[in-house]
Amino acid sequence: MYVSEWENGKRTLSDRYAAILRKLLGVTDAELRDSGPAPAVPSADGYDELLSRIDAAGSVGAPMVKAFNDQTELLRTMDRQMGAAGLVDQMTGHLAALEDALNFAVLPAARQPVALALAGASTLAAWQAIDSGAVERAWRHYELAKRAARDAEAPMYLAHAMAEQAYVLGEAGRPALGVDLVRDAQRTVGRSGSARLRAWLYAAEAEMCAYAGLPDDCRRALDAAVSAIPPGPEDRDPDMLSIFLNGVHLTRWQGNVLALLGDGDAVTSLYGALERMDPTFVRARAGLHTDLAHAHLTRAEYDDAHTHLRQARLLASRTGSVRQRRRVDMLSARL
Repeated sequence: MYVSEWENGKRTLSDRYAAILRKLLGVTDAELRDSGPAPAVPSADGYDELLSRIDAAGSVGAPMVKAFNDQTELLRTMDRQMGAAGLVDQMTGHLAALEDALNFAVLPAARQPVALALAGASTLAAWQAIDSGAVERAWRHYELAKRAARDAEAPMYLAHAMAEQAYVLGEAGRPALGVDLVRDAQRTVGRSGSARLRAWLYAAEAEMCAYAGLPDDCRRALDAAVSAIPPGPEDRDPDMLSIFLNGVHLTRWQGNVLALLGDGDAVTSLYGALERMDPTFVRARAGLHTDLAHAHLTRAEYDDAHTHLRQARLLASRTGSVRQRRRVDMLSARL
């Protein structure tokens, strides 16, 4: 009854219920209430307030930037274990604080560290929005991440934001444009990027090529990713904390791409990744079970496909992943 009255404008949505619905639906307050930001009220002496905010932004030093980055890392950990839907309010407030600090920082020495922190936080927020099905919000966050990366003079973060933004295009049915964007990201970073980032970019290119129906280009990109990935179990790069990628992650990604191509060998890669996967990557595990279901369907192994779809659905529901649930529903329709 309440939902009907909210939708028909017969009852005002209270802050109490808005907080519950934001976590349940994975939307921001503006998206929930379908309203834009309130107009600013002019002050009698705007210069005093402006100078106060500039002074406050100028005092943001290394300890505060570290606190911002620590908050991003905490949100990233919570996201991969519990999903994005319940983090909307925290992520929105975190981005607002970073944007505020950047908007009023004047000199490059003050701006660049904050801009770098904002670039990393914005790509995380964008991927969370993709996972929640809020594609327009995701696109805007990627645009913010690209602006911040340019402000920080950080081509690695710029390339990463560009390549992840290609996934919005792929999900929207424009994978060929996504291929072009990923390749443009590769040109943006050139050889100055870390080996782990280059491997990630090649793998992203391979996935976009698979969606775009370019199997030869896809396999070439996969081979390039395998050649570029550094050896060993380490999956973080000190210069690119937004990326998790090592041999195990790449094996899972390779299996996903081969499944998209309809390659029967995908099963081998995916089971190998499942055995060695970090159990804290709950949402990624949901994706892996979905990939295995896809691979088994390609081989007409319907019982195995059904088993993995059931697991994928449970994990996707646990993390509130709209993106993974959509994939599960599409594959379930083929059983």
